[in-house]
Amino acid sequence: MHPAPRVLLLTREGCHLCVEAESLVRGTCEELGVGLRVLDVDTDERLRAKYTDHVPVTFVDRELLGYWFVDDGALRSALASGHPRPIPDDWVLAHH
Repeated sequence: MHPAPRVLLLTREGCHLCVEAESLVRGTCEELGVGLRVLDVDTDERLRAKYTDHVPVTFVDRELLGYWFVDDGALRSALASGHPRPIPDDWVLAHH
């Protein structure tokens, strides 16, 4: 069974920055035993409208970590210092 996702990565098909970000985030999450959810912004009009120029977008424990690039140190710090707040499937659509 996979852990509930604490990290949400918004991506899109054909985005080279998204591929790089997903590789880094997936590796860190697997190493630390942290759940990850990857969502394509083009699957929802609201996400596409809000984040189309910003992908990849990274959230940790329901807080924005950053746009375009992922700093592994910042990701690890956020995961170590935050209070775990899993991100339910509908969270991003309900809050954005």
